[in-house]
Amino acid sequence: MGFNKTQNYIDIVIRLAAIDDVLNDMISSFLSYLEGIYRSEEESKYSKPMLWIGMYIALASLICILAMVGDLLHGLRTRKLWFPCKYFTINAASLTVIAVAMKLPVDLTTSMPGTVDQVAKLGSLAFMCSMMANLLPSLATMDSKELFTNIVALVVLVITLVVNICIEIATGVVKGVVFNEAYVRVYRITRPDIYPMPIGISKYLNKIAAIYVTLLLMLLLIHICSSLAILKSKQIIESKYQNNRARALKAQQSGHLTLQMLKQHVSKYWIMGGTGSPQFITVCSATTSASGVICVLITLSHIVTVLLTRPELKSKYCESDYQWSMLVILVTQCIGVVVGTIAPLSRCFAALSFKMSIKQIWNHINVFKTESYWIQKLSDWKQSSIPIPFRSHKCKVVIENLKFLILIFLIGVQKAVVVTCKMISLIPFFFMICVLYCLRCLKRIDVKCCASGADDTHEPENYNDFSQYVLQLHEEQELHERTLKSLLKSGKSLIQKAEKQQPTNLMKLLAKKSSGFEGLKKFDNNDHELTVLSKEYHCWSLPVVTLTTIVVSLPNFKKIADNFLESVSEAFIYVKLVEESLNATSDYVSIQKAAKTLWLEVDIYHKWLGHKLNDFASKKNIRQILEEFNKTAKNIVTEVGSTESEGPNDDSICRSIVCANSMFRLTKTIMDSYKDNIDQVSEEDLFAELSSMISDIAAACLTNLPQVIALKCHSSEIEKREANVCATAQLLGETSEIINILKDCVPASLINNPGDLPYIDKWRDHLTAPAP
Repeated sequence: MGFNKTQNYIDIVIRLAAIDDVLNDMISSFLSYLEGIYRSEEESKYSKPMLWIGMYIALASLICILAMVGDLLHGLRTRKLWFPCKYFTINAASLTVIAVAMKLPVDLTTSMPGTVDQVAKLGSLAFMCSMMANLLPSLATMDSKELFTNIVALVVLVITLVVNICIEIATGVVKGVVFNEAYVRVYRITRPDIYPMPIGISKYLNKIAAIYVTLLLMLLLIHICSSLAILKSKQIIESKYQNNRARALKAQQSGHLTLQMLKQHVSKYWIMGGTGSPQFITVCSATTSASGVICVLITLSHIVTVLLTRPELKSKYCESDYQWSMLVILVTQCIGVVVGTIAPLSRCFAALSFKMSIKQIWNHINVFKTESYWIQKLSDWKQSSIPIPFRSHKCKVVIENLKFLILIFLIGVQKAVVVTCKMISLIPFFFMICVLYCLRCLKRIDVKCCASGADDTHEPENYNDFSQYVLQLHEEQELHERTLKSLLKSGKSLIQKAEKQQPTNLMKLLAKKSSGFEGLKKFDNNDHELTVLSKEYHCWSLPVVTLTTIVVSLPNFKKIADNFLESVSEAFIYVKLVEESLNATSDYVSIQKAAKTLWLEVDIYHKWLGHKLNDFASKKNIRQILEEFNKTAKNIVTEVGSTESEGPNDDSICRSIVCANSMFRLTKTIMDSYKDNIDQVSEEDLFAELSSMISDIAAACLTNLPQVIALKCHSSEIEKREANVCATAQLLGETSEIINILKDCVPASLINNPGDLPYIDKWRDHLTAPAP
């Protein structure tokens, strides 16, 4: 059943043997081929999975293509036509997918004799070059440890690929297709419709493979060279960032920040984040421009190769075990090569971001000048000493001298790579100069033809206030005003877009705020303490969650409270943000974690410390609900407290004590405020009272939003700085109306003591203090 060809061959030989005219020597000759036919058929049985492996390769290639398309769309959406790497970056996952996509070039065992197979293998090399050119800016997003790890992984992958291809070229697996007479005769007999004929470039596939391997190694050297420069360039940019940040903080006026001041402040950090982006700095380098040129050359070469072998590709016949999946791989990776050229080609013209001058043009032409940051890291390693575990002085001398010689050689290689890249980058640079000159000539002609007596009344904007915050690696470079304007416009656009996403439910909650933050003063009278903790700290979020728990437990909660939970949910997001930014000490953090865990339980599961809120809602009146909460809280503190005294201080135990103590104090305060009239209190009245308290607490907390926004503009990690400013601009837009509403609500005593604003206890002290 599994060996039909072998069985058919045996039957044919038996029939021939039955014919008297057939000689025995001829029968013996036929039988000598039987074992070869059997083994061939047996091997074909084990090659059946290769079709699905081919589809797996095509799928991995498609994933890489989609990631590159994602980067293109992200660049267009953010108006960054140098297309930063966001989705397609170097990491363990992407390198694994790339390794799968490169299965064809490293496959030394599968026979791939046909032109389609050979072109597909070359296509994989071209696709790898295209991906490497796309991945280059992503090196700048890593810290030193990640950069080293990923570069080593990339080197291993590329060297493995190159070694395999070199072996295949040397052994003739990748070869120019020159068909011998026997090969042609077989195909004329067996497949007369598609018998192969040498077609143009098919004769030179091995030479094309050698060119691809050379360019692939060049791209690998560019990656290593860039990674060494990135380490030093980040230090230079970081130093300039700290100077500009000090200038921005000095320019920031003291006192309460207004919305306009915040927008100015965010814009300054937006400029620093955009121009000081490690990816942008890498994109503007000669290595990135050179990788773009190499990528374009490989793409053009591959397109020509595919077009010239089109007659054989049209036959859709593949001789390898991958069968028709080889065509799928070829088409998919060919699309990937074309798509992958867009970003590297666009990055070649990153120099347009800077003003063009004679000095700038001369700096580009002076290719033999190597800036210090290219070799600084290697120079530092050369001057440093290696900790040697040997006591022998001779061994130390030998190792140090060897290290010195190796690093001298590597510095020379680094300089050679940089000079080569600068030479290659002159191609797009001069092309760009010619295009700009032609456009300027056309503009002059247009101005002369359309000249009129009308004056241009457009009032140009002044960007001098922001240009001083531009971060540049080269002092002689000056960012073009067009680029600066585009940066500011993108930041302004993001804020305006976020302004259309105001938290409407939170706005409704803040509308219930009392005029003098009365709810903040009276939600807790501080007379009731039931805790085994050595010291009790208040935070903004815990009373909000505790009061909301009581509201949700009211029997007719859904009827009397429209979108109340949604309002508190939105408030909790910003309250938590204020606490994380301004109350980050360990004492406050433990309470904040307790409030966060409790809110998840209340909001999602409608429980309070494991007790269902419906059980509290089943009580007959308000007094019974509050008393039940009070009693339950007291029992939890007592039980958990006794457990804690016998065992270790577990975080969950502390959280339970904090939450239960808060409930005990607040319910006791509410009951004391109504005294004997509590039985006459309706659910509507209690809801109005508690929601006003929640609104006052949230409003007081959110008066700190300007301070939070100003603080969050800064990030200590250079790799995350741009994304951090982007998130801050989004926050500013979302909360602009809240900031406007609350700008005049801060008590005068707190305005004079801005350091007390982030703390709820300080607020209560100022609100309850007697008037002077």
